[in-house]
Amino acid sequence: MNANPPIPVETEEPVSHSALARWLRKRRWFLLFVILPTLLSAIYYGLIAADIYISESRFVIKSPDQKRSQVSTLANLVQTTGLSGGQEQTNEVLTYVRSRDALKALERNIAVRDKFASSQADILSRFPQPLAGDSFESLFRYYGKMVEARMDSETGTATIKVKAYTPQDAFTINKQLLDLSEGLVNRLSGRAQSKAIVEAQKQVDLAMQRATASRVALAQYRNAQSLIDPSKQAVGVLEIANTMIGERAALQAQLDLMQRLTPNNPSIPALRNRINAISVQIASQDSRVVGNGGGIASKLGGYENLLVEQEFSTESLNAANAALVQARAEAQRQQFYLERVVGPNTPDMPLLPKRLMNILIVFAAVTCLYFIAWMFLVGVLEHAPED
Repeated sequence: MNANPPIPVETEEPVSHSALARWLRKRRWFLLFVILPTLLSAIYYGLIAADIYISESRFVIKSPDQKRSQVSTLANLVQTTGLSGGQEQTNEVLTYVRSRDALKALERNIAVRDKFASSQADILSRFPQPLAGDSFESLFRYYGKMVEARMDSETGTATIKVKAYTPQDAFTINKQLLDLSEGLVNRLSGRAQSKAIVEAQKQVDLAMQRATASRVALAQYRNAQSLIDPSKQAVGVLEIANTMIGERAALQAQLDLMQRLTPNNPSIPALRNRINAISVQIASQDSRVVGNGGGIASKLGGYENLLVEQEFSTESLNAANAALVQARAEAQRQQFYLERVVGPNTPDMPLLPKRLMNILIVFAAVTCLYFIAWMFLVGVLEHAPED
């Protein structure tokens, strides 16, 4: 008689189920914290996640070439330490692209909210996202994830990348951002030009008013004093007086000679009368020049003051006009413009999500976390006191 009867076939299945249950129970934490998240990520990225299209554009901001002085001055040395032409304006444009103002403009022009809430997107990706509201701030945070604007230091170009759920939406948003950036550059250039020119024009207007007022004041003074040019008129009067003085001296010499040689000459009284008449004229001419109240000399000071004011105001007007011309030329040299190096493209295939890569990343991350927790737990158990 056989001492070891064969095991019935009916008991093999329960044994195998029991072994499977023990295997699952032994590895339940690994399955729960590693295999399950990896499986969920595989289901999401493989079956649910929507395709994301990326449109990219590049631009630079330039200004007309300037011929700089070859002299090594302190101003040139300081200027060389600053940003190169257009780089500062490029940073301003990139800041604007990332700003709320750009998002508001996109909402007005192309209804960007609807494009981010496209039916092509999955429920976890589209706007508004789960556990997030439909407010503008939520849209702005979402916009920051979908639009990237940065400066490429290697090539010196600015790059705008736009993510969307259809190729046309990505292209439309990128093109609109480029148009808004170009408009901003034009406004900034126009504002800088107008500010400098307006200030220079204001100085010209003030100088023109001063020059006109000085001319009017000088004309009124001439009319009131019955003078055209006191200095020239005084010179003319003195020349006449000097001529008469010379004539009187000649007549006086003639009179003296007659009185010595022919004392009874009948021409002596007439000659004496003529000398007296000339002396009266000389005194009259002298009084015109240096008279107490009505002399030319008393009027010369006021005239010279007005003349100096007119000359100074005229020079100021010439300087203001030169500054205006220089401001216009400087504004032309400082005019910046946006040049599109690479226009926004219409993508023909999705670049995101990187499905296999994302699944591997999830697997690697949860595996690392699992083993870290396992090692921590083992360390705690080893150092736990034994009861």
